[in-house]
Amino acid sequence: MKMKFCSLSSGSSGNCQYIETENSKILVDAGMSGKKIEELLKSIDVEAKDLDAIFVTHEHNDHCAGVGVLSRRYDLPVFANKDTWEAMLPTIKEVKESNIKVFDIEKDFEFRDLHIVPVPLFHDAVNANGFVLENEKSKVSIVTDTGWVSSDMKELILNSNLYFIESNHDEDMLKNGHYSWVLKQRILSTRGHLSNFHTATLLGEILKANRERIILSHLSSDNNTPTLAYETVYEYLDQKGYDIEREDVLLSVAPRYSATELIEL
Repeated sequence: MKMKFCSLSSGSSGNCQYIETENSKILVDAGMSGKKIEELLKSIDVEAKDLDAIFVTHEHNDHCAGVGVLSRRYDLPVFANKDTWEAMLPTIKEVKESNIKVFDIEKDFEFRDLHIVPVPLFHDAVNANGFVLENEKSKVSIVTDTGWVSSDMKELILNSNLYFIESNHDEDMLKNGHYSWVLKQRILSTRGHLSNFHTATLLGEILKANRERIILSHLSSDNNTPTLAYETVYEYLDQKGYDIEREDVLLSVAPRYSATELIEL
């Protein structure tokens, strides 16, 4: 069975992605209330009771707020690295011991029919990671909340069928906006968030014009717009010779509050 992917929500208001294979139905992050995530799953005809696990990227509230509720309600195992587990416990509260699954951020592992590769990120969290998820048919890379993409990260995500990748801010909007200087510096730093332009240049380095799907994600509500993010990436890739109109690559933007279509890869 081909892999299916859906972004249920994306941004500082809450992040949650759904991945389905023949033998797995999982969430990557659960950054909203359990009730809201249940509603979003139903919008793509998926029941939360049918989930098999939750995988967590880092401890910030917009990525883990609903983790504990869903784990307790549906007896779901929760996978996170050791540092993230310790940091998110005050937020997610008690989780049954048998559902506490700790992975090594430097080692690949298997879950059902998924091969999972943690991707170390550069972010102001204790030990954030993205994920590469693969089965026999497809490869999905989820990379948000990072201020830098190293050569090692590029190597891990190369040849993905779908890139769910951060395009957080427009640098001019951020620099000229109302945020404090300290916050601006944090976002612009290598432990902050990728800008539209940085995401565009990254994609220009790794895409193969093989009809890869790119979903721009984690957009700032104050320092970006979906149109601006899309146009920045589109124009850069167009200049690099990618023909988006002919679907060399398939470019879209993840909604903040609603689900994308359930994409079959």
